[in-house]
Amino acid sequence: MSKKLFVELVTPERELWAGEGDMVIAKTVEGEIGIQPGHVPVLALLAPGSVVRVLGARESGEVRAAVHGGFMSVTLSDRVSILAEIAELAEEIDVERARAALKSAEREALGDAEMRARVARARGRLRAAKAEEAA
Repeated sequence: MSKKLFVELVTPERELWAGEGDMVIAKTVEGEIGIQPGHVPVLALLAPGSVVRVLGARESGEVRAAVHGGFMSVTLSDRVSILAEIAELAEEIDVERARAALKSAEREALGDAEMRARVARARGRLRAAKAEEAA
């Protein structure tokens, strides 16, 4: 049996998901990173409006989540902790609501940092739900 990562995805409100996976892919403020068993320790700042993917997890083979801010920590013991300010599993995302939020935020985002953050969150939610053609 091949070695696995233990991955946990948590927010201040709850643990969204925890389990084993073969690889974690996340977008940090410095770019996208892939983590496999045996990776060196890392502490990275997650990019706003990003998607975290855990490959080789569950029966479906993949866990996807929209993640809005936070950190990713990788330890020598093959433990990956995604500590997000806000996060939603892909199956929890209401795609129509996310599309409406994106349209609304785009109309208002002309120079306002908070509105640009809303746009990034809405796009991240749509990418996590695999509805990125609308983003």
